[in-house]
Amino acid sequence: MQLIPINTPAQSADFIKVAVELYKNDPNWIRPLDKDIHDVFDKNKNKTFRFGEIERWLLKDESGKLIGRIAAFINKKYKNKGDEVPAGGFGFFECIDNQDAANLLLDTAKNWLTSKGMECMDGPINFGERDRWWGLVTQGFFEPLYCMNYNPPYYVKLLEHYGFQAFYHQICFGMIPQAPIVAKVWERHALIEKMGGFTSSMIQKNKLEKYAKDFSIVYNKAWAGHGGLKQIELKQVLLMFKKMKPVMDEKIIWFAYYKEEPVAMFINLPDLNQWFKHLKGKFGLLQKLKFLWLKRFQPNDKFVGLVFGVVPEWQGKGVDSYIIAEAAKVIQRKKKPYYEKYEMQWIGDFNPKMLNIADNIGETHRSRVLSTYRFLFDPNREFKRHPILI
Repeated sequence: MQLIPINTPAQSADFIKVAVELYKNDPNWIRPLDKDIHDVFDKNKNKTFRFGEIERWLLKDESGKLIGRIAAFINKKYKNKGDEVPAGGFGFFECIDNQDAANLLLDTAKNWLTSKGMECMDGPINFGERDRWWGLVTQGFFEPLYCMNYNPPYYVKLLEHYGFQAFYHQICFGMIPQAPIVAKVWERHALIEKMGGFTSSMIQKNKLEKYAKDFSIVYNKAWAGHGGLKQIELKQVLLMFKKMKPVMDEKIIWFAYYKEEPVAMFINLPDLNQWFKHLKGKFGLLQKLKFLWLKRFQPNDKFVGLVFGVVPEWQGKGVDSYIIAEAAKVIQRKKKPYYEKYEMQWIGDFNPKMLNIADNIGETHRSRVLSTYRFLFDPNREFKRHPILI
């Protein structure tokens, strides 16, 4: 086997080709947009390079055929609650079903991280935000959501035989949007309405700055400080909303207010992969025109939950039920085209409060599990799972 560090544009192209070759006969794989992968490794487009560095390798067999790839990285901003050891990461791992090949790739990542002072490696994770390319699929091997990892089941064996242990599991939830919301959600909704002072609103594309501000308020109260997450600035949210605007569906993005102050949000988008799977990884001019045609004439029947949150002072008081029921009044209108499938992005098993909310929205089911693994370089060190958030 031949291990090759990536140093040229041609080798970067081969990095993409590894996955194309491995998944060419897998009907569930949706090829990511090439640009979404390349952007991770572009210093001009990935701000994580300000705080870290990354290396990539290809693996070929004796005949020169591509059989694997891996990236290893350090990120000074990457922290998990309770961490006692410096943790590096690996990601974008692809490999044939061969333990020796996997070991060579993982040893290479480990040795590079050791040279950088790391004492363990987590993965597969992203060199960047946690909302994409994070975790190994361990249950639910069906079509991935946009920018979600996908892998065959044998990857679990490759990692666990190497010595990785599950650091935490990432639970996704699915439901049928048109199914009736359970009675207790409506009961809690009624109690909140009776209390007075509560209102709800769908996002309005012509008022993005207002809703960007509302998003930042809820996010910073509900998430900043957890798992290394920092305060988000209004300009960041506004930029994100402007990028999302072309694919936004106003009726699936909701905010709740108490006396006009934002207290909860329920952020969803159509599943872009239902359109992108027809583009074969490319997004040039012709593909953009095709995307616009698909968006107009091929209705998307699946939407995806990106963010659901309630500010701490209103958690456990029924506000989650209030915003869900308010959204359901609109989403469940029997007007075609309407959504037939829904899946929430992952919630860590270290967050029992949010898992409980998701379990009790209605007729939900745990649709898939991705897992973030950890490998300790010192075999004598005690392995500890991610601590539970209180």
